[in-house]
Amino acid sequence: MNTFFIEFRDPLFGVIVFFVIIFMITFFSYWFNKFKKQEDHKHLDNFLKQFNATPSQDELKVLISSGDLSEKSWLLLANSYFKDGNYEKSIEIYSELLKVGSKSNSRDTMFLLAKTYFKAGFLERSKKIFLEILQANPRTPQALRYLLLIYEHMKDYSSALEVLEPLEVLQESVTVESTYLRILIILNNTELTSIERVEELLTIYKENHIFTYMIFEYIFRVDYKLAWKNLDSSKSELLVDILYNLGREHLDLNIINKNGYLRELYSAKGYIQEAKSSSVFEFNVLINLDNSVNAKLSFEYVCDSCKNVYPFAFHRCSSCHSIDSSRVEMSLVKNYSKDFGEENNSFQ
Repeated sequence: MNTFFIEFRDPLFGVIVFFVIIFMITFFSYWFNKFKKQEDHKHLDNFLKQFNATPSQDELKVLISSGDLSEKSWLLLANSYFKDGNYEKSIEIYSELLKVGSKSNSRDTMFLLAKTYFKAGFLERSKKIFLEILQANPRTPQALRYLLLIYEHMKDYSSALEVLEPLEVLQESVTVESTYLRILIILNNTELTSIERVEELLTIYKENHIFTYMIFEYIFRVDYKLAWKNLDSSKSELLVDILYNLGREHLDLNIINKNGYLRELYSAKGYIQEAKSSSVFEFNVLINLDNSVNAKLSFEYVCDSCKNVYPFAFHRCSSCHSIDSSRVEMSLVKNYSKDFGEENNSFQ
């Protein structure tokens, strides 16, 4: 009998049994975890399926009041809809949370709802909620700044200037906003002539030497001679796209020849031949290219605050709402207009 069970006393047999047990534990643990994850995903999918179609207000109220999800989870879900651009669902969730949610978080929820209305373009609704917030809590600079943006979008600049007063009381810096609104008022004042606008803009520019692009963009369009006369040549780089797109007849060669950057810019453009090279890569390439090569400068605009890139010039960033934060970036592209002109000439 002892001979029959000799293998049970063999150390190697014990090692084998040990590894078999470990394998079985690992095997069952793996499949149990996999099954649990599938069940979790199933519950999540069932929950998200409820939002594939926009639920009615009654359905949404039942879902929120049921307590299956915490108020914080609903806020996170609404924020994810906001980031995806689905403002309608985000607004519905915030609105229902205000009705059945915790009163302690109502101000924050109202702020998020007003912010979503603003982003969706419902300015009147957004304004109404921000005014309610400020009526109950006047010392809320974030609400004041959004109210400032709303009035600006609505072109109600006098009301926007009034918003700056409580911001200044709260020791918020409003110098840039104040100057920006003054410029907008001048540009949108239909009672002023073009020359009167230019004179008032130059007065503002000489006061603080900011908003160079915004001011000279208008002046070069209206009176290029006056623009050249008042332009600080050291700031030419800020206006490179405006200067590059000027016609040959709108140049002031006396000013251009006195400034190295302008000489290189217009040599790259092909208007003059005063520069043989440039430290600016794009200028240097164009200066040294053969005239038969169709190339030109293209421009895009970067916000220095949030680094978002736009294909057009802006004065207030639509993403982070920074003012006068635009920076012009150059690149070389093919000059299709020159190709088109040559093709037309070939048929003559």
